[in-house]
Amino acid sequence: MSVSAEPVFLRSNAVVEPLVDRFHAWLHTVSPAAASVHLAQVQLPLLESYLRNPRAHGTTGPAPAPRGGRPVDIEESRGAEIAALLDSVKRDRAGMLAFADALAEADDQLRRHAPGPAGSHPHPKLPPALNGLVELARDTGGRASLRLLEPLLYASPYYDVGRQSIHLSLDTGAERPAILGGPRLSDPDVLELDIPFTHPGIDALFAARTAPSTLNRLREALELDDARTAGLRRLLAGAPSLSPDRHIGSGGRIRYVGHACLVIQSPDTTIVTDPLISADNRHRDRYTFDDLPDRIDLVLITHGRPDHLVLETLLQLRTRVGAVVVPRSSRGNLCDPSIGLFLKALGFTVVEVDDFEEVPIPDGRVVATPFLGEPDDPDIRAKSTFFVRIADANIYLGADSSGVDPMVYRNVGRHIGHVDMAFLGMAGDRAPRTGRHRGLPTGPVAGRTNDSREPARSGAERAVAIMRELRADEGYVYALGEESWQGHLMAPAHAEDTYRLKQIEEFLGWCSGNGIIAERLFNKREWRW
Repeated sequence: MSVSAEPVFLRSNAVVEPLVDRFHAWLHTVSPAAASVHLAQVQLPLLESYLRNPRAHGTTGPAPAPRGGRPVDIEESRGAEIAALLDSVKRDRAGMLAFADALAEADDQLRRHAPGPAGSHPHPKLPPALNGLVELARDTGGRASLRLLEPLLYASPYYDVGRQSIHLSLDTGAERPAILGGPRLSDPDVLELDIPFTHPGIDALFAARTAPSTLNRLREALELDDARTAGLRRLLAGAPSLSPDRHIGSGGRIRYVGHACLVIQSPDTTIVTDPLISADNRHRDRYTFDDLPDRIDLVLITHGRPDHLVLETLLQLRTRVGAVVVPRSSRGNLCDPSIGLFLKALGFTVVEVDDFEEVPIPDGRVVATPFLGEPDDPDIRAKSTFFVRIADANIYLGADSSGVDPMVYRNVGRHIGHVDMAFLGMAGDRAPRTGRHRGLPTGPVAGRTNDSREPARSGAERAVAIMRELRADEGYVYALGEESWQGHLMAPAHAEDTYRLKQIEEFLGWCSGNGIIAERLFNKREWRW
């Protein structure tokens, strides 16, 4: 048997980075309208800023780069590559940039347009680039509004899979560049695939984590030449590194995988929440792709932030996931792209849910429940917490939701019943709004300034309110960025004297004083019953 025909498996520590125009791919850089605005108002200005003054960026600047990276953390010697990228984007994405300009112009027109009488047309002179792709309406106060026809946008030139590519490498333990920063340039240790995210060769490669393939078969599936085949060979091993205990035969099990990711199992069902999996399997302090079961029935996505809707992890799981359950968006709001449409365009089976809609599983049910908090953010409705009944256990998955209105959780508790275990996200100093919604909406934001860092999410008092109203027996606080391997996704690491950690200690103290088992999670944890 030739070497090219021998059985091979994808290494557990393979790193996958999906890119659009060499920038990291996430909801706001893939969804057509948001991607057009993000390209015009964030990515191009970043490239132009770098070319004006490379030393103000990255490791060549006067100060060391913080954890998570600076906007364009690229050596000054590679400025010609940045200039070439800027020129190609301006040339090849002229249509997207014109669409972003049209959205900005329409937004300005509608903001300045005085309310008219009932039944009158809100505004007849929108830019031609929007023709057939938007709907005009009035709210009850007579104010004009614009609704994007998002399904049509995915069928328009503004959704161009030619923007998509995938970089593959091996995790060495080194800190990765920040995903919301600059572009990824060529690297001799990286296999670059200029193929769309739905290319069948991608699924063939990721299926080789659990089932053997051959180098020849994968080369053909990915359409590689000799040089790139050599790069592929480095990503493959002759045997799998799968954990023998990744499945269970009885009872129930939960594994905390890091950040806000849980693997919830019974013998008949596996559910994964907000999948974010470490590719570095050299350590025993975390679960990795080796520990995931071969089949995942449901993936639950709580909201569309890039640390919860993690495309690089989801693409690697696509061949083994039954369906992805996502919260329904507000339909047509630029700031609230549809997670469902985004994932359907990428080849996933999707179930969209509103509050209190249920998804049955063989030994229980999954219920979507309200996600509260962050009232000064844009009108984001595509967010949900979840209740899971599995293997006779009742589990509440709170994501970043806040107990801002305890009566809501009292009503949730009445609907779902007793909660055995509640998993909560607690965050103190608020990340700047611009870090997640830069470029959106197109106009100025009223109220707080974009750089406000006032604590706005779930502190101890609000987390206690959730526990009390749900009558939960146990409470666990997600690490949410404290794990070292998530630096490319997160802001600088929390210091031990930050507001957040003090709030967590206060919450744990309240739980202890009230006979409730509670713990701050970190890296890995397992529960069996």
